[in-house]
Amino acid sequence: MSIESVRAFFAAKAPDIAVIESTVSSATVALAAQAYGVEPARIAKTLSLRIGERVVLIVASGTSRMDNRKVKAQFGGKPKMLGVDEVAEITGHEVGGVCPFGLKTPLPVYCDVSLQAFDIVVPAAGSTHSAVRITPSRMAELVSAEWIDVCEGRS
Repeated sequence: MSIESVRAFFAAKAPDIAVIESTVSSATVALAAQAYGVEPARIAKTLSLRIGERVVLIVASGTSRMDNRKVKAQFGGKPKMLGVDEVAEITGHEVGGVCPFGLKTPLPVYCDVSLQAFDIVVPAAGSTHSAVRITPSRMAELVSAEWIDVCEGRS
């Protein structure tokens, strides 16, 4: 179901962007980099966080580490990663395929500035074997994301 919701999202909003599928798992940053032939920093990982009563998605460079102090300052609360079942229930995507596209529940999406170092990034596309190639600015525009700085240093 998840990859289909992502395909439907792109068919409606950006028909020029194709979902690419891999025969090998791309469930982690390292596996995705290998599967799609890019350096790990170009993988756009999507973090699913609960901050107080809110759930937000933060998309960041694959090698970036979230800075809890920056997240707390940005959102006014301590971030907590969602559990595996909660991620699937809320986003409609399984862990390893979570992305800001084709979400089951509308969620606020934030893109970390770590993505801006790249012309093209590779976020997942709803499954552990799918992704898209997209510019960071286009991704942010398509999902109405706000740019924030919540990761440690720069990749």
